[in-house]
Amino acid sequence: MLRQMRGRWWVAAIEPAGRPSPGKKTVLALPKGLVDPGETPPQTALREVREETGVEATLVGKLGDIKYVYTRSWADGERVFKVVSFYLLRYQSGKLGEIAPEMRVEVSRVEWVPLDDAPRLLAYKGEREMAAKALEYLARNREFKPMNK
Repeated sequence: MLRQMRGRWWVAAIEPAGRPSPGKKTVLALPKGLVDPGETPPQTALREVREETGVEATLVGKLGDIKYVYTRSWADGERVFKVVSFYLLRYQSGKLGEIAPEMRVEVSRVEWVPLDDAPRLLAYKGEREMAAKALEYLARNREFKPMNK
């Protein structure tokens, strides 16, 4: 989710709950989550941003998908293939960080990160790539109009 402030574009980033291990840097990530029954992926993106950051946004369009495999660290240790879709959203209203108390089990803090710095600061490769795609989109679309479907 992007917002223009002080002549720059900023992206809302979260620090997932749980403390980093000693010697490890803070993890900054993009808001995301599971699609609820009856929900479309764009609706999920808007809901997750609202729940994890405290602000309302409007949908601009889809940025892309990240595909990866991880091994569950709980229960059966099964390998899981996952696809995460990312959407370009624009800030509409609200105050960053004003999230429900029950969300504090998922999110320890929220901050605005300069979009120019996000490809370097975000913890996960795929999310850094999505930030770079957002920068590319803004370079091509100075007026920040909705993407063609």
